[in-house]
Amino acid sequence: MRTSNVSYLVKKGLSSVWKNFIMSFASFSILLVSLLQVSCTVLFMMNVNIVMGNIENTNEITIYVEKNATEAQVEHISAVLHSNGNLSNIKYYSKEEALKNFKEDMAEYAGLFEYIEENPMPETFLARVTDLSKIQATVTAVSGIDGVEQVKAPYDFANALVNIRNRFTVIIVAMLLTLIVVSVVIISNTIRTSVFARRSEITIMKYVGATNGFIKLPFFVEGCFVGIVAGVAAWGLTWFIYDSIFSLFTDNLTLWEMFGFFNLLPFGNVCWIVLGACCLAGALLGATGTMISMGKYLKV
Repeated sequence: MRTSNVSYLVKKGLSSVWKNFIMSFASFSILLVSLLQVSCTVLFMMNVNIVMGNIENTNEITIYVEKNATEAQVEHISAVLHSNGNLSNIKYYSKEEALKNFKEDMAEYAGLFEYIEENPMPETFLARVTDLSKIQATVTAVSGIDGVEQVKAPYDFANALVNIRNRFTVIIVAMLLTLIVVSVVIISNTIRTSVFARRSEITIMKYVGATNGFIKLPFFVEGCFVGIVAGVAAWGLTWFIYDSIFSLFTDNLTLWEMFGFFNLLPFGNVCWIVLGACCLAGALLGATGTMISMGKYLKV
């Protein structure tokens, strides 16, 4: 196909958007709603993962050192803990520091400490568990270190958090797949209606000897153009909606930090990625839906 023909067909495809404005607008609206739902759902899922990670970072295990442990044993415990890939933010508290912290926590009973002759507090390590699903294996490994007397871990909290995260992931993935399938079906039917309205035009072009490629290209361009415009519009609406909701969590940050709602993802960090994804998805859906829908009208 000559370059001049391609240029002519591209112009014809773009002009068809305005000539068939009603059907093009219908396709645009369906694509807009579909892309908006998918983009908002993906961003929501990304932020939920951040929140879950923030909550996980507050989950610590406590390692108590044996009362008569030597300095060499304490150093060995520290070295083994730092070499464990599932532990982070490891902190060491000597007996004196542990007693001081305990007194601060029990300040209202400060008078009772005057009768303590010997420091009863053990040397302690605090460490965060990176992957909560491996907390049991991590605690077992730490408990076997020479010089460790006891390890305390919030098993119930960790298991509940892992279950919530797993179930939420399944729900979000199911929602995304459902949205994509429903969007493809609705878009295909909408575009099929648009193509059906111009079936006579396609039939005439076929009878006068036009090739399938010559007939398809304008529709392909039209579908891509409508999809890209819908992608840009969905991107703009996503930005507006996301920033409106995002401000709710950043205006009262102290309150939301209690529930792990901090370090959320600003839209500006992913705006161009979202724009590219929306435009690409819109163009593919629009073009693919057009090609599928007009297939039977080419069999003349």
